Amino acid sequence: MTQESAGFRVSTLELFFDLVFVFTVMQLSETFADDFSAGGLLDVVLILLVLWWMYSGYAWLTNAVGPTSSGRRTLLLAGMAGFLVMALAIPEAFGDYGWIFGTAYVVVNVVHSVLFLHGGPGAVRMMRTLGPLNLLAAGLVLAGGLLPEPYRHLCWIAAPLVQIGGGYLHAIEMHAITAAHFVERHALVMIIAIGESIIAIGLGFRDVRLDGGTILVAVLGLGIAYYLWWCYFAGDDKRSEEVLAHVTDPRRRSRLALNAWGYAHLPMLLGIVVMAVGIKKTVGHAFEPLHWGPAFALSGGVALYLLGHAGFLRLLRLPGIPYRLVTAAAVLATAPLGHMLAVAQLVAIPLIMAAGAIAEDLPRVRRLGMAAAIGDFGRGQ
Repeated sequence: MTQESAGFRVSTLELFFDLVFVFTVMQLSETFADDFSAGGLLDVVLILLVLWWMYSGYAWLTNAVGPTSSGRRTLLLAGMAGFLVMALAIPEAFGDYGWIFGTAYVVVNVVHSVLFLHGGPGAVRMMRTLGPLNLLAAGLVLAGGLLPEPYRHLCWIAAPLVQIGGGYLHAIEMHAITAAHFVERHALVMIIAIGESIIAIGLGFRDVRLDGGTILVAVLGLGIAYYLWWCYFAGDDKRSEEVLAHVTDPRRRSRLALNAWGYAHLPMLLGIVVMAVGIKKTVGHAFEPLHWGPAFALSGGVALYLLGHAGFLRLLRLPGIPYRLVTAAAVLATAPLGHMLAVAQLVAIPLIMAAGAIAEDLPRVRRLGMAAAIGDFGRGQ
């Protein structure tokens, strides 16, 4: 553990902020479940892109400007209110509530820029480029909420393109990344998102009579969520912190933080949303064939999560990538099982994920066992 890794940790106010943000993930699951179509998925992707960019922006913000004063905490509360209003507007973000979503998004961006100005002269210089680009993206989202089609979707597509461009146009090396805080902040939002997926699945049980089939779906859904947790938290979160902490060049560290915790986490979050919808579609139909759409949502959501984590490991040059790729392919191949019988796919996915976890752990267990044996032999001598 490096000296930096023992630095400051995430505050309870930041955790509170994350809880508000992750409500948007649950709302995305509900929205996609209600509009289960290619167009509905596109809308979910566009909303998630702009939401995740600004959530990441706040993670970078509090990494540099802690909520240590009443003024900063009040501004952070205003940002939380913006995220809450956006979450409430998500079901109609491309409809009647588009202007509400857009207005709240502008508020979130303005608060972010104002708070970053408390980060010192370097942050002020950096925000001269990044701040206007973020506000331009927010303006495009607001314009999309006010304009008719096709301009509405064109504005929504342009907004994340502006944000991605902003990641390369501003002086990214001016960010001061504290690895311990930065990694923990993203790990917390991931565990909350996985937990929110269970809540989203649970909401699918409203007005459904509990019987053996529905209880089995609930338990198997929990098993799938558990292996999503295992994939991210079975040591790779700690190893990733060490990797980031050992990158000393400011530009390389900031670029790695953006790529690994920004872009690579997007498919994981989207996978959680899609997987939750796939499981919800099996509620009440466990012993019936699934349509191809829900079957591919269930397997595809898990596979997308695993591929996102494989990309995360690749960026950090950590082991485990082949296991993620093979497991993702095997999980994706379960869709025909669901098309024949929903419960068959629900059983197969956690079994495949468990097999992948065991296969990945075996070499480590053998190494530890051998090391212990050698140690015992040495003490015996």
